[in-house]
Amino acid sequence: MTGRLVIVGAGQAGFALAAKVRTLGDSRPITIIGAEENLPYQRPPLTKKYLLGEMAFDRLLFRPEHWYADNNVEIRLSTWVEQIDRAAKQVMMQDGSALGYETLALATGAMPRRLPPSVGGALEGVYLARDKRDADQLASEMRAGRRVLIIGGGYIGLEAAAVARHRGLEVTLIEMADRILQRVAARETADIMRAIHRQHDVVIREKTGLKQLIGKNGHVVAAELSDGSTIDVDFVIVGIGVAPNDRLAKEAGLGVGNGIVVDSFARTSDPSIFAVGDCAELPWNGGRIRLESVQNAVDQAEAAAGIIAGGNEPYDPKPWFWSDQYDVKLQIAGFNLGYDETLLRAGGREGSASVWYFQDGRFIAVDAINDAKAYVTGKKLLETGINPEKAILADSAADLKQLLR
Repeated sequence: MTGRLVIVGAGQAGFALAAKVRTLGDSRPITIIGAEENLPYQRPPLTKKYLLGEMAFDRLLFRPEHWYADNNVEIRLSTWVEQIDRAAKQVMMQDGSALGYETLALATGAMPRRLPPSVGGALEGVYLARDKRDADQLASEMRAGRRVLIIGGGYIGLEAAAVARHRGLEVTLIEMADRILQRVAARETADIMRAIHRQHDVVIREKTGLKQLIGKNGHVVAAELSDGSTIDVDFVIVGIGVAPNDRLAKEAGLGVGNGIVVDSFARTSDPSIFAVGDCAELPWNGGRIRLESVQNAVDQAEAAAGIIAGGNEPYDPKPWFWSDQYDVKLQIAGFNLGYDETLLRAGGREGSASVWYFQDGRFIAVDAINDAKAYVTGKKLLETGINPEKAILADSAADLKQLLR
């Protein structure tokens, strides 16, 4: 096949798709379209090692600039697609030009939810934590002794809190739900992570939302909270979730649910158009999910590349995630959607533990806190389909290797 592959989105999924197509020996023309001015780069280290000054931006690039020319991959930066013309098989650019395609891949990702202007979201000093520009702006704000309010107790908010404390800031984190990590983790995991943050002097206020941000001369200076209290702040980080970038698909008449609807081959309702990564809603255990992870972005993109290059292997998701906070590594294997039972297991050393998730008696996921053995064992159990004996899990002195027999 020689027709052009156009990839909309220059993040993890978009780059992985292009690279895998080339690895598979497919020489068709490829164009990647990215809205940022930077070559494709890793996002997770942005708000960790990069923000802490421990990693230069060049080290975040997937490949140096010459890789694209060497592999006949055209990359268009600082530009974006306004519309898809499915009948003409063209994407219409923001400058009015058109680019034809034989195959189109949407790797448009997801965008953080913003605070509305009505509660002060448009004030200076209110930040998201998504891309290099966000990280650079935050780096200039993070100075010892300053006060930051973090809105949202998910992984993004907790990771931001850890970095801010490392930089010597005073940190208050608010979560309007009953507890932190309510949407993504069990109470046991939340309890462990809350205790870790409080040991590092983060003030965590649950069941507390934002009423409004207060500004002075256009810059945020305070926050009025839902419990009636007001706290002084120097800046604010917003981590209240993301929404899939599905506008192009929706306006083009493609199937859209919680993201762009794809089949197990990453195809949309138009067989010439694929969707991969955070923007895609894919089949999962008889239902549909959207996975926000680097692992899924890469694995699904590489599976789609195989289809584009002429293969016929469906994508079988094997989710895993991670979160680094202070010297704590939280590793997650599986997907805990629909769990109805959990089991907390103490780890083999101080500060380590794991939380095991079950649905109708079947093991579906594990959260491993500084416990690599639990993570590796859980991952292997999920890959092999073995259901672990709960009596062994409950016995912290038992060797987890027994579960794999």
